[in-house]
Amino acid sequence: MKEVSIEKIIRQLIKATNAFDIEAALTLFAADAVIDDVSVGEKFKTRTGVRRYLDQYFIGYNTVSKIEYVKLINDLHAVTQLDFTGDFGHETGSLKVTINKEGLIIGIDAHLD
Repeated sequence: MKEVSIEKIIRQLIKATNAFDIEAALTLFAADAVIDDVSVGEKFKTRTGVRRYLDQYFIGYNTVSKIEYVKLINDLHAVTQLDFTGDFGHETGSLKVTINKEGLIIGIDAHLD
C-alpha cells in the first residue's frame, strides 16, 4: 500500500485547479470517482464526469480556491473549507473528500455555504 496524506492530495487538487490544469487534477482521481455537488444538483461520475465538472465550474468560471482549513477525519476522509472567487463573485463552501488506499480520490461531496 502506498503511503499518502489526504491533506497533501487536497492541496495538490486545489493547486491544479487554481492553475486551471485539468490534466494534473485528473491524475488525483480514481477511474470510478464521483463528485456530488448539491449546489448544482448533479453527480459527476468517472473521470469523464470529473473532467466535465472541473471544466464547467473551475475553468468556465475562472474559479480560484483558497483553503481555509483541512479537517482530517481519518486516513481516508477529510473535510476542507474553501473560499472561492471567480466570474460568479465570491462564495465559501466545503468539500468532503474520500480517497482510496492507493491515494486516489474516489469521492467528493461539495456544497456552497
